[in-house]
Amino acid sequence: MAACRDELKIITIGGKGSALTSTSVYTIATGHALVRIDSSALDRLTNQNRNPQKPLHSISLTPNKASNLIATRAYLTVLLNKLLHYTNSSNVRTFLPNLIAETLNSNKFGSEAQGLDVEVTEEEKLVIEVSNAELYGVCAILDHEGMGLGVVDDAVAALSCEAVKADVRSFDGVDSGDGFVDKEAATVASDMKVLLVGYDSNKRGESEAVSEIPKVNGRLREVVKALHTMVRVELNSGVKGSSGGSGKAVGTTVSGLAVALLFLGKSSLCRVKMNLDVMGNEVLSSGLVSLYEKKCPSRDDLMKGYKAVTDLLVEEDYVMFGYGVCGLLGIVWKIVAWEEITAFFALEGAELMSGIGGQVYGGEAKVDKKSEKKKKKKTVLGKGTSVIVQLIKDRLQIVGGGSGDSLDIIEKWVENLFSFFSPKQPEFDEFVQKVKEIVERNESRRLPKLPKGTRDFANEQMVIRERAFSIIADVFKRHGATSLDTPAFELRETLMGKYGEDSKLIYDLADQGGELCSLRYDLTVPFARYVAMNGITSFKRYQIAKVYRRDNPSKGRYREFYQCDFDIAGQYEEMGPDFEIVKVLTELLDELDIGDYEVKLNHRKLLDGMLEICGVPPEKFRTICSSIDKLDKQSFEQVKKEMVEEKGLAVETADRIGTFVKEKDSPKELLSKLKQEGSEFLQNASSSRALDELEILFDALERSKCIDKVVFDLSLARGLDYYTGVIFEAVFKGTTQVGSIAAGGRYDNLIGMFGSKPVPAVGVSLGIERVFAIMEQLQKDRNETTRPTETQVLLGVMGNKSKIPLAAELTSKLWSAKLKAEFVVSTRFDKIISRANDSKIPWMVLVRDRELETGKVKIKNLETKIEEEVPLSAFVDEVKNRLNL
Repeated sequence: MAACRDELKIITIGGKGSALTSTSVYTIATGHALVRIDSSALDRLTNQNRNPQKPLHSISLTPNKASNLIATRAYLTVLLNKLLHYTNSSNVRTFLPNLIAETLNSNKFGSEAQGLDVEVTEEEKLVIEVSNAELYGVCAILDHEGMGLGVVDDAVAALSCEAVKADVRSFDGVDSGDGFVDKEAATVASDMKVLLVGYDSNKRGESEAVSEIPKVNGRLREVVKALHTMVRVELNSGVKGSSGGSGKAVGTTVSGLAVALLFLGKSSLCRVKMNLDVMGNEVLSSGLVSLYEKKCPSRDDLMKGYKAVTDLLVEEDYVMFGYGVCGLLGIVWKIVAWEEITAFFALEGAELMSGIGGQVYGGEAKVDKKSEKKKKKKTVLGKGTSVIVQLIKDRLQIVGGGSGDSLDIIEKWVENLFSFFSPKQPEFDEFVQKVKEIVERNESRRLPKLPKGTRDFANEQMVIRERAFSIIADVFKRHGATSLDTPAFELRETLMGKYGEDSKLIYDLADQGGELCSLRYDLTVPFARYVAMNGITSFKRYQIAKVYRRDNPSKGRYREFYQCDFDIAGQYEEMGPDFEIVKVLTELLDELDIGDYEVKLNHRKLLDGMLEICGVPPEKFRTICSSIDKLDKQSFEQVKKEMVEEKGLAVETADRIGTFVKEKDSPKELLSKLKQEGSEFLQNASSSRALDELEILFDALERSKCIDKVVFDLSLARGLDYYTGVIFEAVFKGTTQVGSIAAGGRYDNLIGMFGSKPVPAVGVSLGIERVFAIMEQLQKDRNETTRPTETQVLLGVMGNKSKIPLAAELTSKLWSAKLKAEFVVSTRFDKIISRANDSKIPWMVLVRDRELETGKVKIKNLETKIEEEVPLSAFVDEVKNRLNL
């Protein structure tokens, strides 16, 4: 197999803590590595070599169903490892593993599948029979070749995309950002984009054979990973008393690989034909088509191969099933190799043909003058694929022209590339590693990136945020709230069942500490958990902290963002806390000075009464509320379709809901309309109670002079399950489209859900990220600038680094006086001035040798440019005087 033993690598088997991998098995099986048994493993065995006292059985160490030498060698490699890791290894003679290792390393182990006759003890015979070495030997082959195919199929598909000038914009939409991403498909799309960086597409229109690449190739990666996990465990686990369930486990896992190979083969065949269709050179095209028809597996071959393995699976012949999938994998390898060959020649064929002394067909030279006159514009390759194309060129060893029959040359090229593309050749591993390097080291991946839906904030942005947080905290404290901080993650059981349909947006964390945890979705549920856990019956609190949602990012909508919450829990006067919460919200938005807004307000009991009046079953109240809550983004017809087709509501019921949810007016006017004599709302206990509570609330808001900001809107539903009373939502009415900027309501049952005494509560949450977006846009529209620092004075010392101790001394005096100061040491005055101007620092203290000699420094107002000398001993007091401190 391998030409030179001196060049072979050595793989050690049996060492403590070492693990046998599929790649090691494959390398030994293909004759590209020698085996060495770890000495510690031999020490665990018995030295009763060929003539033990126990009776011997003559057996042949031949895999029952292996059809080739590679499968036989894989079987012996796995068996060797199993013998060395047998639980009762002292009952295994050193003779047996040594004989297997010598056989694997022997040049006499010929080119045909063959076995090894040996006499073994009863226990050794049992170990060999239940080792499943043949089954996991073939699985190791599938694992290694499958992993290799999972890497190169993307590179080959990328070449095809360029060969046919495909529109690859569909790769950008694989990860929609909604948190429900197909991870493997997204990874394939990402790798494809890296390979195609710089690719000049003509965007001819989307082809299914191209757009399906992420999904089809992603499924192969997914099943190979599952196979890899299983094989890694089984190769290194001890021999068990029986092989029960092993075949079924393999069948379950490998059957997924068979399906993935079937669809990958079909997809690749489609692209092979596309590549042949765009072949620019007539002679090359004819030659390749002829070879393709003779040597490339057809769709029928692929289907027959798949049907054969499914029949073996049904028959529960798991070893033959494994070999069958190996055969299917071989078919797909050939198809993908043909895709690589046809894509390469579609891209480079014309140039290669011109290098063999004209186009020769049937021994008769022909020069395509048309192609000479009208040369095609060569495709601009991507950065990654251009490297792959060059690797293939190097493989062909094209240096200038060639001679002889062009068809013979084409056939030699194809044979050469088939050899290059064979996983059994050492060069193939180098090719796989090169593809991995291209993907992993591409420039677009060298720089770290932010996850979608997150942002970094610095300089002016942080100034705006800190100012906003200060205003918000002041408003909260004005109303007597105390601060609370809770963990960024909670037990998953704490969060689940509190958010209705939005529960799908909760970020779950991996179970690494023995507990199922999730990142907090909001600050309300953690607050309720805190109140319940500590037995609190009255609490007015505020919290400003980050929350996390697996949402679809958009402008002003993020996956990580701050919320600013104010909540009142406990028994208070009826509607008193509700009024204060709405009042706090209007104060916040007024003092943040973001512009015009309105607070849409409704009552959950009024909604429940409305749904009951319309004939909605009680068990559907929450889910229908979730649909109604979409009316701010969708038309009623769209919402109606969801209620009827997805949630099973009668058309008549949906239409009746529509007559109510269109009601929207100023609070007092709409309240009066709903309470007029004969109103259906007054005849319903739930809605009648809600109207009475709203009357108290609206009177309080009117007396506090903030009712003009409130709109009574029956379409407001708030999808969260925990609301029980007043609900509201603030909407910005300016030009910056950000949607809702704050929301809240009453949730009397939430705290009691944690198994404690029910504590009524009401709260508001400000979506500060959207407010920041508004504030940043307003600043931009007004051409306002914000100082990135609050530095009051810059100490500028003229001189070199020897002046740093002096700068440290003088700046420390400013800091000790509680002044916000910075220093700079430079031999250039313009550098000092630039530092002050860039940071918009109002004052500067200039220290130069000529003033220091007289015990003075200069103080300069950088706005008026007025400067004066002051005594060095009093410069701190002079600065404070000028700052009016």
